[in-house]
Parts: sequence; C-alpha cells; structure tokens
Amino acid sequence: QVQLVESGGGLVQAGDSLRLSCAVSIRSFSNYGMGWFRQAPGKEREFVGSINWSGQNTKYTDSVKGRFTISRDNAKNTLYLQMNSLKPDDTAVYYCAASRGRFYTPSRLTEYDYWGQGTQVTVSS
Repeated sequence: QVQLVESGGGLVQAGDSLRLSCAVSIRSFSNYGMGWFRQAPGKEREFVGSINWSGQNTKYTDSVKGRFTISRDNAKNTLYLQMNSLKPDDTAVYYCAASRGRFYTPSRLTEYDYWGQGTQVTVSS
C-alpha cells in the first residue's frame, strides 16, 4: 500500500524558514518523480515544485523561485522542501505527491498518482 506522510509544518513569522519532509512508503521510490503542492483557504491546489527521480532536475512555480528548494533522499524514501524567507502568502496546506513519470518534473495535479494528507504551514506577518 502506498503511503505519503508529510511533516514539518507549523506557525512561523514572516522571514522565517521551515523544512517540510515527506516520508514515502512505496516500492522503488526512485521510480517516481515527486512534487509539492499547496492549497490556501478558498483557493485551488497549486503547484509549488517538483523533482525527477535522480534529483538532478527540479522545477518551481515563479512565486517560490530563489526561496524554496526541493530535494530527495532515495536511500531514505524521503522528499524535502526547504522554505526560506517565508511570506504570509505562503500560508497553506502543503501536500507531497508521487508521479510515475520518473524522468520528468511534472507540474499538473493530474500527472500525479499518489498524494499525502498534507501539513499546515501558517506564516504570520
């Protein structure tokens, strides 16, 4: 059974940093491209960043470029999102997701096959 569990969310002030983790129980983690999405209250779920199977290729939405870094440890079956210089607009529930498109850095929700339950990130001004 595939399971993705996010952790590391919390309440921080603007300018602070957080590191999210996503522990993945899946056969052959390195066969999957991985991504982070977020959903703010009253808004649709949006793409944040993605990483291919090896970690050599990444993609980010424009609003987080230069502030967020996505990485993965295939030996630990874990995905990370380092978030620096956080802003109130970053407040959302953050979700990790797995895609069978291992060679790519997919950015659309429909390209992902498995999802976690999410972790809340709240940034106060």
